[in-house]
Amino acid sequence: MPKMEILSSRILIRSADPAETTAFYRDELKLAIYREFPGGTVFFLGQGFLEVSGKAKEAPTEATQLWLQVRDVDLAAKELEEHLIRPPKTESWGLREAWLIDPDGRHIVLVQVPDDHPLRADSRSEL
Repeated sequence: MPKMEILSSRILIRSADPAETTAFYRDELKLAIYREFPGGTVFFLGQGFLEVSGKAKEAPTEATQLWLQVRDVDLAAKELEEHLIRPPKTESWGLREAWLIDPDGRHIVLVQVPDDHPLRADSRSEL
């Protein structure tokens, strides 16, 4: 039996107000546009994509969150201060995080991986 092969992926967002949500991700978070089509916009999202298309049938909840790694969480939080719901703080697991909220109430976690964090360690063994 052939194995499933995933070639691409994206996060899909349905919004109560697609135009406002698109503007937030484009103008506030300044995500670059990958492509646009009637009724939707797909943004570059690091190594993935974020698509805003269609209208939500129900209000989104905190169950849908975005985790975005940034180079400088303090600078990003300052730039996005009007959307901030929790200022940057170093978590017990060593990552610096700040929390934002989008127009639909979705939580966005901005994460900075400090230089000395284990996620930055080279896991390759020496030859």
